[in-house]
Amino acid sequence: MNIVAGCDVGSLTSKAVIMKNGKIIGHHIIKSKPRPKDSADAVLEKVLSLAGISKNDINYCIGTGYGRDRIDFVDEVVSEISCHGKGAHWLLPTAQTVIDIGGQDCKTMKIDKDGNVKRFMANDKCASGTGRFLEVMAKVLGISIDELGNLSKKSRSPITLASTCTVWAQADVIKYINSGVPIEDIGAGVNTAMAGRVAILVNAVKPEGDIFMTGGVAKNVGVVSTLEKLIGKRIKKVRKADPQIAGAIGAALLSMEKVNGKIAA
Repeated sequence: MNIVAGCDVGSLTSKAVIMKNGKIIGHHIIKSKPRPKDSADAVLEKVLSLAGISKNDINYCIGTGYGRDRIDFVDEVVSEISCHGKGAHWLLPTAQTVIDIGGQDCKTMKIDKDGNVKRFMANDKCASGTGRFLEVMAKVLGISIDELGNLSKKSRSPITLASTCTVWAQADVIKYINSGVPIEDIGAGVNTAMAGRVAILVNAVKPEGDIFMTGGVAKNVGVVSTLEKLIGKRIKKVRKADPQIAGAIGAALLSMEKVNGKIAA
């Protein structure tokens, strides 16, 4: 009985996945705590409870994400790029291009038929194309980050942000709020600005084949629909699992490869 796990500790959220014989038997997402170790311990404890197993039942566990080097219980750490490639392939086997928007960076990668990353580009120099940008803007608007995406559906006249720099955009949003601009128009403008930044990175890698998006921003319908228009291609969606746990899924799959390799030996 192969039971493996993957733990993805990000700057905004931490995710854990437990798989048994290739199927997910438990997964969970929490808001990340100040210390990555505490985030990892908390999300693992929760997912073990959901799966109805103990830590000793796990044959192998791989850690990933920005806080991966601070996780005590993992057997190995792997870059989030490799994990998201594997996770995206499991979620959508036909995927060839993967867009991952994390809390601190945005990455676009090309993957092969096995989910291995062939090429990638990342933007980690500025918060404007990341989940942090949306988190800051949602806080200014007084809404949850989950509510932000749906504002684009309600907007009739989206605002245009003068700058996608988080600091200047925040000032812009406050100005629009004080001017009485409807919150849905401001939110739609925020989503559009975010999509614009991501589109630059996506177009730079010349996306091919089926495109899949991982990370929490994949659930923001405003960003996704605008991004599709800007790159001129559809972004595939699946119901197999939450795209936000793709990195943790990939870590669990790599754990499974390790276990199977040991068995084969």
